[in-house]
Formats: sequence, structure tokens, C-alpha cells
Amino acid sequence: MKQFLATAVATAISLGLSSNALAGGDHHGHIKSEANTKVASEFDLTHAKVVKNAASLTFQAEVTDKLGQTKPKAIGKLGGSEVYSYVWPTNLDSEVVGFEKGQGILALAVTSHPDFDDTPKFDENLDGDKANDGNEWHSHWVVLTKDESCGGGLKVKDIPEGQQPKMPATWPGLPIYIDSPGYTPEFVKNEVTVEVPTKDLSFQEDFQFDAVTAVLQVNDSVHNPLLCVTAVNDVASGDLSLPGKVVAQHPAKATANKG
Repeated sequence: MKQFLATAVATAISLGLSSNALAGGDHHGHIKSEANTKVASEFDLTHAKVVKNAASLTFQAEVTDKLGQTKPKAIGKLGGSEVYSYVWPTNLDSEVVGFEKGQGILALAVTSHPDFDDTPKFDENLDGDKANDGNEWHSHWVVLTKDESCGGGLKVKDIPEGQQPKMPATWPGLPIYIDSPGYTPEFVKNEVTVEVPTKDLSFQEDFQFDAVTAVLQVNDSVHNPLLCVTAVNDVASGDLSLPGKVVAQHPAKATANKG
């Protein structure tokens, strides 16, 4: 964890990212961050939280403006293609979603990438074809590890050739530590939320988290490393210290939702 954080923070600093966040702020467990004019509004994080509901966890992130409106440009091939992402790094162990234990940093991600589809079990655009939905915003669990050959110093962990470690049931078959659970991200104004059913997670304890907006890229040779973090746009905490804490849904809101 410390090695990951040190690398990510160094990357953010090298990209001119300012540490202007207020961990917690007015809401215990939430992460509040000041607007940063140096970051494109659709990737400028201003707030993040994870709320514990009766049967799910709501992962939330908010930006200053134009949420989800910018997506990567298609280049017509897998190698060199980009991935735009809203990411919640956590201190959860990788085994809680079905990977092997202790594989790296487990993160929930909402991504868009027009040049490939990595959710073969789901038809996000509802056109009857499950293999053409990469451009639609969709969710993943990923395991992040350090790799100095990547521009951002991090990658989605590769599966070595000839090995087949334990993977979640909804693993899309790519040779990396990625899961495609089918959680549909919701975009309302400048807030994105993802509902994660607690039945899908093998843990009953609270955890800590952060929020990041980042760009990833598929290696030109489509080989190890397959998927690199190439740029960090913003970090909600400012320093990837994972200050966010899971909070319980407010009783009044829970009652209103039942109506």
C-alpha cells in the first residue's frame, strides 16, 4: 500500500496536480475537494463518499461540471487505445471480490473506451450485441500494482503467461486482474454513483477509500504491461491517503426512499 501511494502521489505531482483537498470536510467520512481550474471540469473531483445501505454500498464521486461528457477518441485498434476512468481505490483485500488474496490495490472503476469491449456478459447499449459496448460508461473491479514502465507508474496487474490464478465469476477473460460485475453507473448532473450489492463482497467490515480520475492506455504491443495508468487528472484527497470512511445511510433518507 505505501509503495503504491508513494508512486501515485509522485505521478500526480509530476503532472502538476495540486493537493487542495479537505479530507472529511463538513461530512464525517466523506472527502471534499476544492475546485481546481487546472483540471478539466469533467475530471475535477469535488466530493466523494461511500454509503452503506441495507443491501448495497453506494460509491459516489462528484466533479465541477460536464460529468461523463468527454470520452476517448476511437483509434480503430486495441493497441494504443485509451481508457477514461473514475476510480475509487480502497484498502480492501483483492480476495473480497473473488481474486486471490494480497494481489495489490483493489479499486472500483467506471470506464469508457470505444476501441474494445470488456463486458462480454452485458449489453450496455441494449442493441442486442454484447460485444460493442466499450464506449458506454460501465463498471469494473481492478487490481492495481506498481510498474515503472508505465507513464503513471501503475498498471492493472497482468496475469503471467501460462498461469491461471483465481478470478471472479464475471472475469471477462483478459490476461489482467479485472472483473466486469455489471454494476450500472448512474450519472445525475455532476455526480456519478455505483450501487454494489453487499452480497457480492466477502467481507463485513468497514474500509477506507479515495477517488481518482485517470487515463489508462493499452500497450501498443498488447503485452505485459497490458493496461497502464498514463495520467492522473485529479485525486480527491490530494495525496491518495485514502481518508474516506464508509458511512451509514441517513435514517431519514432511507425512510424517504421506501416511499
